Amino acid sequence: MNVSFLDLKTINEQYRAELIAAATRVIDSGWYIQGQEVSAFEEEFADYCGTRHCVGVANGLDALTLTLRAWKELGRLSDGDEVIVPANTYIASILAITENRLKPILVEPDQVTFNLSPANAEAAVTPRTRAILPVHLYGQLADMPALVSIADQHDLLILEDSAQAHGSSRDGRKAGNWGDASGFSFYPGKNLGALGDAGAVTTNNEELARTIRALGNYGSHKKYENLYQGVNSRLDEIQAAMLRVKLKRLDADTQRRRAIAVEYAQGIHHQALTQPINAGSGLADLEDHAFHLYVVRSTARSALQAHLTAAGIQTLIHYPIPPHQQQAYSGWAPWSFPLTERIHQQVLSLPISPVMSDSEVQRVIAACNTFQGG
Repeated sequence: MNVSFLDLKTINEQYRAELIAAATRVIDSGWYIQGQEVSAFEEEFADYCGTRHCVGVANGLDALTLTLRAWKELGRLSDGDEVIVPANTYIASILAITENRLKPILVEPDQVTFNLSPANAEAAVTPRTRAILPVHLYGQLADMPALVSIADQHDLLILEDSAQAHGSSRDGRKAGNWGDASGFSFYPGKNLGALGDAGAVTTNNEELARTIRALGNYGSHKKYENLYQGVNSRLDEIQAAMLRVKLKRLDADTQRRRAIAVEYAQGIHHQALTQPINAGSGLADLEDHAFHLYVVRSTARSALQAHLTAAGIQTLIHYPIPPHQQQAYSGWAPWSFPLTERIHQQVLSLPISPVMSDSEVQRVIAACNTFQGG
C-alpha cells in the first residue's frame, strides 16, 4: 500500500455520521444561506481563536481580499498604498493585495522558519507603507510580537494570513488574534477543512467586521439597501455545519500532527535533508506549531522525490514557483529574491495527517534515510 500525502476520504470518514446528521439538519431546516449554522460557527470559531468577531466568507482568498477592501472603504487604505508581504508565500496573499490596487512589497523570509523576517519587514517600511501581511507558513506563526511592535511604531495595519495555521499559537495566543484582522481558509485539505470552499475573517474590531459582512453580501447591511459596490462571498449553511463538526476535533488532530512531526524529526537523519525542527525536539517544544505541512529541504529535491515515489510515498511541493516569477505578474520589474528562489527550488512536503498510522510514519522515515542522493 502506498502512503498518500493526505487521505481526505479517511479523514472525513471519522465524522461520517456527524457530517450526515449536520447536513440533514440543514436540509430539513429549509434555510440555506446566512442562517443559524453560520451564526453558530462564527461564534464558535471566534471563541476558539480568542477574538470578538468572526465573519464567514466564501473562501480564504476572499477573506484577505475583503479585509483589505474594507479598510479602503473605512479610509485606512488608499490605491497605491504599500503592503509588506513575504516573497515566498502562496500567490493568494499577493492576489488579495493587487486586487485592491495596492502595492505588494515583497521581502525575503527568515532563513530558519521561512516566515516573514521582522528585520527585513522593518527595512522595507517607507512613507507609503500602510500594512503588513505576515503569512503563518506551514502552520507556524510568524514572529508576531516583533511584527506587532514594528506595526505600532509605524502606525501600520496587520492582516494575518492564517490559511495554514488553524490552532497554532504563540505565547498562548492563537493565530487569528494577533493582527488587526486575520484571513482563514477552510479548503478541504486544511487542518480545519470544509467539504468544499469556505473561509472566514477574525477580528476584534466591530466596525471592520460589520463592513466585511456587508461587502460580502452585495455591499448590503440591510436587505435591498447597498452601502458599497460589494460582491457575493458568503459562507453557506452546509459548509458551516460541516465545520462545526470538525472544529470539535481540531485540537486532537493537531496533537497527532505534532506527534508525527516529532517522529520525523527524531527518526530522519539523512544529512542531505534539512528539517524545520531540531532532531531532539519533543512535543513540549512544538506546542505552538500546527504542522499543516512537514517540509524538508534538499538540493537534490527531484531525486529525493523520485526516490520516495518509488518507495510508495506521495509527496508534494509547496510551492514550485514563487509569486514574483509567475506569468500573472510578468509585468513587474525584474525582482530577485535569492533565498526565496532557493526555498522554492528545494522544499518538499512529506505526508502528515491525523489519520496516518504509525507504520506509515515509519515507512516515510525509512524511505528518507535510504535516499542515496544529495
